[in-house]
Amino acid sequence: MTAKRPRTVIDHILEHGFITTDELKTKYGYNHPPRAAMDVKDQGIPLVRFKVTNEQGRSIAAYRFGDVTNIRKGFEGRQAFSKALKEQVSAANGGRCNICLSEHELQIDHRVPYVVAGDVGFADKDVTEYMLLCRMCNRAKSWCCEHCPNWLELKKAAVCQTCYWASPGKYSHVAMRNERRLDIVWSEGETEVYDRLKQKADAVSQEMPDFVKRILRKTI
Repeated sequence: MTAKRPRTVIDHILEHGFITTDELKTKYGYNHPPRAAMDVKDQGIPLVRFKVTNEQGRSIAAYRFGDVTNIRKGFEGRQAFSKALKEQVSAANGGRCNICLSEHELQIDHRVPYVVAGDVGFADKDVTEYMLLCRMCNRAKSWCCEHCPNWLELKKAAVCQTCYWASPGKYSHVAMRNERRLDIVWSEGETEVYDRLKQKADAVSQEMPDFVKRILRKTI
């Protein structure tokens, strides 16, 4: 393993048994300790998060190795997306976010989270394994996935493939919940329509999602 951050975490745990968030910040200069721990998990190495008390008597998080029988082969760390692959994914997605159709702050994301399936399409440059998301939708997807039972325990790619966050055009669940979801962004001249909807929703003391559902029920 040549990547510095996961190597640092692994070496420290091998020597001391565990590593704390304080050590990751103060000793190694990593301002986002969970990301450093995730780098190790991205290598297929299981980590367990637990609580310890620091010198000030404050409860902080720490990480140690999990069950070695759960080491996942085929995970060699996240690969950097080439410019060519980025352009191919963008073209395949029409230059718009797959979720809300926004054209701003776009990022490439794995359809099936790396934690579940690794870079399954990277070697073959299979653009269908990736999707284009705006920054806000990418954050929303990350939060939802990280609280999904499939992310936490099952890690079955087939479950992710039928999820809204991987296939918003055709899905059967949202993070293993029986839900249907529609994310809409009003931009440029469309904001006038949103403002009018908001005024009408406020007039009847309804939140926007409920008000829009109410309109749709009447329409169909």
